[in-house]
Amino acid sequence: MDAGKELLLLIDMQRDFLDSQGYLAQSGVDVRALRAIIPNVRKLLDTARELGIGVIHTREGHRSDLSDLPLVKARRAARAGAAIGSPGPLGRLLIRGEPGHALIPELEPLAAEPVIDKPGFGAFYATDLEHLLRRAEVRRLTIAGVTTDICVHSTLREAVDRGFECVTVADACAAGEKRIHDAMLACIAGEGGILGEVATTGEVIAAWHQSTTRPAR
Repeated sequence: MDAGKELLLLIDMQRDFLDSQGYLAQSGVDVRALRAIIPNVRKLLDTARELGIGVIHTREGHRSDLSDLPLVKARRAARAGAAIGSPGPLGRLLIRGEPGHALIPELEPLAAEPVIDKPGFGAFYATDLEHLLRRAEVRRLTIAGVTTDICVHSTLREAVDRGFECVTVADACAAGEKRIHDAMLACIAGEGGILGEVATTGEVIAAWHQSTTRPAR
């Protein structure tokens, strides 16, 4: 397999979104459904590393002076009871460098795995993600992480518009509510897969293994 053609993109597996004391929990979201995907994300990560498939992690967060925080986003977060930049149990909410901004220990990136810090929901907005993908000649993205309806879905749409083939891993993504998660997956798979493929962790891993053993043409 040409490992440079495929990449695992892990979206925002941060303490602020997955910890019971993080940003999402402070806004009233039950993070148990989000945490439930951690073992599957870990399986994807371990297999990608084993097979030499590239990995990129993303983190959502803002500068400490909030200069990259749009007023409308600030207002929405404040209405939800978790004002961005306000103090919380894991430091200032959604601020780069704070404990809550860190990726969870179970998914600690290797030194060679880029971490994209993004100020928005989509991972292509105001980042160099596309540059890294083009330079590595990546054509196909396997996307996992949180949340299915916001950052995963926003990143997926951005990737599709840029011509990347995408697979969304259904049981390695999660939203605060199952019905919303299911609706987003149906949206992706609708119209013959208008936003790419939807697959399970097992299906993705099996396909990766098959591609590494396929005879060269």
